[in-house]
Amino acid sequence: MSGSSMDGTDLACCDLAWDGQGWTSRILASETIPYGPDMKSKLEVACFWKPEQIEELDRELGGYYASLLNDFHQRHALVPDLISSHGHTILHDPGRGVTFQAGNGAIMAENTGLLVVNDFRSEDVAQGGQGAPLVPIGDKLLFAGYDGCLNLGGFANISYDNPEGKRVAYDLSPANMALNHVASLKGFAFDRDGELARRGTPHSGLFERMNELGYYHLAPPKSLGREWFLDELLPLLNQSTLSPEDLMATVLEHVAFQMARGINDAGIKTLLVTGGGALNKTLIKRLNHYTTASIEIPGEQLIHYKEALVFALLGALRILGEINCLASVTGGKRDLSAGTVHTPKT
Repeated sequence: MSGSSMDGTDLACCDLAWDGQGWTSRILASETIPYGPDMKSKLEVACFWKPEQIEELDRELGGYYASLLNDFHQRHALVPDLISSHGHTILHDPGRGVTFQAGNGAIMAENTGLLVVNDFRSEDVAQGGQGAPLVPIGDKLLFAGYDGCLNLGGFANISYDNPEGKRVAYDLSPANMALNHVASLKGFAFDRDGELARRGTPHSGLFERMNELGYYHLAPPKSLGREWFLDELLPLLNQSTLSPEDLMATVLEHVAFQMARGINDAGIKTLLVTGGGALNKTLIKRLNHYTTASIEIPGEQLIHYKEALVFALLGALRILGEINCLASVTGGKRDLSAGTVHTPKT
């Protein structure tokens, strides 16, 4: 799993079992391998590249991910049944029928000698869906004890069952992608514990301009991509003359407000919060200010690797030919067993 916050590649070996009534899961081993400066700089700008350059990056990432996996398996004495790879999203504009997650599956299968499932989004986009979010099927099958699940990665996305029992999920707002950008103005990779935001004061004018962005007035299903951040939100941040502390406080307040809006509209009472942003104490404090939902933050392994765990489940469901992409979430024409299966030739 490689998320839009681009902090690195998440690896998780997951034990999944069907007990006749539901799925059980355990994370046996997990770690995050940070991207080097060269790869990170490529990922930051690849959405502007020509197709042939993106294809070259796809092959490079396929080989890179395979080498990470081989090392991970050897160090932890693992012999997995299959690899389920989200890859890294380079392009995501479902309105134009475009989505692409780099990390070539055929190369991964060949270099690891293991079955690989990847490319979970394109089939749904081809049938008119958003191709996102995909984690909600995992929320429904693995975390049904909560009214809703909130993931705080590069973007904040929510998942819950509506009164008819249909799963609903969509991106609420930017999260770490925007917060990490502001942190970089002070030379930080991220705002640890939300300390930078805590020292600042939100600016009402910028707060209101961000809340007026068109995305927030669209009904779900809907999803955000890096292109939206670069085209819509970043110009507002770049026009600001605020100090980094005040800018961080303003962006964080915006994120908390928009997340709470979705939580409150859904009538959620109990909420599981995961993703790196769950460790941002100031963000969680401001979220609590805007919502009365009971927020549970689990242990750090689940905080960091819940998405990887769910993608392991998506891969298993695909191999079994079972539904792993919900039309009620993506807006596609039908539920799918999505993903491309690659079998090693040797």
